[in-house]
Amino acid sequence: MFPDMSQYTWIVPDFVWELSENIDLDKLASALPELEDLAKLLPDMEKIGENFTFLKSLLSSGLGSEVNGASGLRLLLETTGESTLRATDIPPTSAAMSDSSEKQFKKQGLLSELILIQQQIQQHEEEMRQAAANNAPPPPRDPSPSPTPNPNPSPSQSKRKSSDKEKVDQLQEELLRTQLKYQRMLERLEKENKELRKVVLQKDDKGIHQRKVKKSLIDLYSEVLDILSDYDSNYNTQDHLPRVVVVGDQSAGKTSVLEMIAQARIFPRGSGEMMTRSPVKVTLSEGPHHVAMFKDSTREFDLGKEADLAALRHEIEIRMRKSVKEGQTVSPETISLSVKGPGIQRMVLVDLPGVISTVTTGMAADTKETIFSISKAYMQNPNAIILCIQDGSVDAERSIVTDLVSQMDPQGKRTIFVLTKVDLAEKNLASPSRIQQIVEGKLFPMKALGYFAVVTGKGSSNESIDSIKDYEEDFFQSSRLLRDGMLKAHQVTTKNLSLAVSDCFWKMVRESVEQQADAFKASRFNLETEWKNNYPRLRELDRNELFEKAKNEILDEVISLSQVTPKHWESILQKKLWERVSTHVIENIYLPAAQTTNSGTFNTTVDIKLKQWTDKQLPHKALEVAWETLQEEFARFMAEYKEKDQDDIFEKLKEAVKDESIKRHKWNERAMDSLRVIQHNALEDRSITDKSQWDAAIQFMEETLQSRLKDTDSVIADMVGPDWKQRWMSWTNRTPEQHIRNETKNELEHLLKLHEDHTAYLANDEVTTVRKNLEGRGVEVDPVLIKDTWHQLYRRHFLQKALLHCNLCRRGFYYYQRHFVDSELECNDVVLFWRIQRMLAITANTLRQQLTNKEVRRLEKNVKEVLEDFGEDTEKKVQLITGRRVQLAEDLKKVREIQEKLEAFIEALHKEK
Repeated sequence: MFPDMSQYTWIVPDFVWELSENIDLDKLASALPELEDLAKLLPDMEKIGENFTFLKSLLSSGLGSEVNGASGLRLLLETTGESTLRATDIPPTSAAMSDSSEKQFKKQGLLSELILIQQQIQQHEEEMRQAAANNAPPPPRDPSPSPTPNPNPSPSQSKRKSSDKEKVDQLQEELLRTQLKYQRMLERLEKENKELRKVVLQKDDKGIHQRKVKKSLIDLYSEVLDILSDYDSNYNTQDHLPRVVVVGDQSAGKTSVLEMIAQARIFPRGSGEMMTRSPVKVTLSEGPHHVAMFKDSTREFDLGKEADLAALRHEIEIRMRKSVKEGQTVSPETISLSVKGPGIQRMVLVDLPGVISTVTTGMAADTKETIFSISKAYMQNPNAIILCIQDGSVDAERSIVTDLVSQMDPQGKRTIFVLTKVDLAEKNLASPSRIQQIVEGKLFPMKALGYFAVVTGKGSSNESIDSIKDYEEDFFQSSRLLRDGMLKAHQVTTKNLSLAVSDCFWKMVRESVEQQADAFKASRFNLETEWKNNYPRLRELDRNELFEKAKNEILDEVISLSQVTPKHWESILQKKLWERVSTHVIENIYLPAAQTTNSGTFNTTVDIKLKQWTDKQLPHKALEVAWETLQEEFARFMAEYKEKDQDDIFEKLKEAVKDESIKRHKWNERAMDSLRVIQHNALEDRSITDKSQWDAAIQFMEETLQSRLKDTDSVIADMVGPDWKQRWMSWTNRTPEQHIRNETKNELEHLLKLHEDHTAYLANDEVTTVRKNLEGRGVEVDPVLIKDTWHQLYRRHFLQKALLHCNLCRRGFYYYQRHFVDSELECNDVVLFWRIQRMLAITANTLRQQLTNKEVRRLEKNVKEVLEDFGEDTEKKVQLITGRRVQLAEDLKKVREIQEKLEAFIEALHKEK
């Protein structure tokens, strides 16, 4: 009746099946000793504790006050008792968590060492009892007046007392060595336990994490802090989540302490110079491999390899220098880094730039104030744990950071004080008791939760973490500070500091995280209410989503360019090109050639000027026209799209994309050379094949001349002012200058009637005659004014004659075919306009082909590149997509994300409890 359970094997992680396949568990279980045998081999901890208690009471009686260092011995006995209790908490089965017989033999070796230690302790107890019996006080007597003590004891008594003291000192040293040996054994056990946990984590990575990536508790918390660092609160929802803020004077050893906690030399180092130029947030967590990774990068740095460590330090230095703005020395921008490894305590630390007292050469003038403001910004968080680092090798009176910390946390409820370089302090200080005063909180005017003394190496940048740990351990083993009771065992080493900081950090997190979640819940409600009231029919699109929407609209508009018909392209290109070159054709080619006396000279002049024009100006002008036409069409499509149903919020963005795309677009330079050849060949051709082309040239010439004549009439009208009709109808009068020009015009018109075939320029004697005639009528006129007026009048006269000639040439195609032989009619000007018209048509066709085949696609590519660049530039998007609607959507997204992350973190935190 039971179901087939084979289909439910997926519930069990893969690494369990791998363990059962690769390890013979039965054989391993049979090889391990029974729990009863292990219990027999272990020392009797209760008996050891009783003996230590007896020794402590013995020293507390009269003997301890007479022997130097007895207080240190009592401290060692107390810490030994604590270590004993911690040792009893280690489960005996931890030695059985091994996957090889080699580790089993190691455990048996540890057990034999424990037996030897037990025998040594029993021997020391026996010796201490004998010493106590020899120094036992006499039995109490009846109360009576005590005799006066003998100020000069006998030599035998002094000798016996000194020998007892020596024996007690010897016993004290023996007990210290025994305790240290016991501590080292515990560390070995912890190390092997760490290796076992690493194996389990690796198996977990191979099995469970392949199915579902589950983030650790500290990673979830770090993500919340990263989001909060980018969140600009508009509703007074401040970031009060705990983090460990590392502050200290410059070169006090902040970075070294952090590296010891992270167990890797990960930060750039310098001798005396400022290295930490911006806050560095380091998220520490436990993992199978010792690696580091930046928040915005996927690269993992293997902290076990020196090459990766050097690369990591270099990358941190580069990021710091990039974050510092020009003219500044430090930056408030935070660099986020995560470090994982076996045995690392979970917490989030922020390493701040060191506090300085003087701004040196090369620093910005406001460097000192900037560092103070950055430090205060982090420390004013009421839930931030302040790790105050003080250099023990310098005078306490030179400390700057202690005053700053005491201002931010006067009660010391969230401050942990760390004294670094204790080895140098012990060596240099004449009175080591000052160190005791510092760690007891009696020397500095600040209070703290705890005081620690650490050694972070000998000052060499090449020291490894392991060598620093060994040096620190050796120093405190031999230091009189610990032996004489000036420092307590739990106050020394970075390991104890790391444990204490981690405990304080998680305690603060558990006390404050739910409060923060409630605050963001209220902020979210306020934001959602504002959105519903102001934008009820719009979706909540943040800046990135709006940019993607605008991006699609712009690309649709660019694609519309490819739908423009060839006829439309050629029409607008031909029209714009003629508008650009018509003035040059009329003024510099047609009018000068028309002043010639015969057709041969006319054609020669035209050919020379066309060749010069084609070689120097025409191709360049044509490409300018094509480029402007492409811009105008692009702008026209964007404007038409805007009129349909476009969101006004995209207007600045689209305008910026259009301008930047046009700025980046450059026409293919090789097109100018090929276009020059095409235009030259078109202008060289004079063969009009049919009557329709002749008529088209006549019409083109006539329209051009009429347009120029109209412009000339307008210029003359402005020169002479309103005529009699306009003066009567509009009540306007001529100015004195206009009156003079009008009189001059009348005189010059009379001259033109007399000489209809007059040349384009007035002779000097003609100018004099006109001036004298005007003076005879009482009009004083300047010769320059006469010439200017003549130019416009002659131009009008010439254009009127040219139009009459154009009308006569309508029937001239027959004579053209016969090359105007035996004909008084010559229509070379019509042929010129036909050549110009044909050149315009061929140029427009060539430019259209280049536009549709290449330039439209290149413009579309440029638009895509500009959009991609804008999409990667956050500041650009903030600048171009603005408004309360955008900011409100951004805030809503951030607050929701923070709230969701906080709730996920709180849920994981409750599960861990």
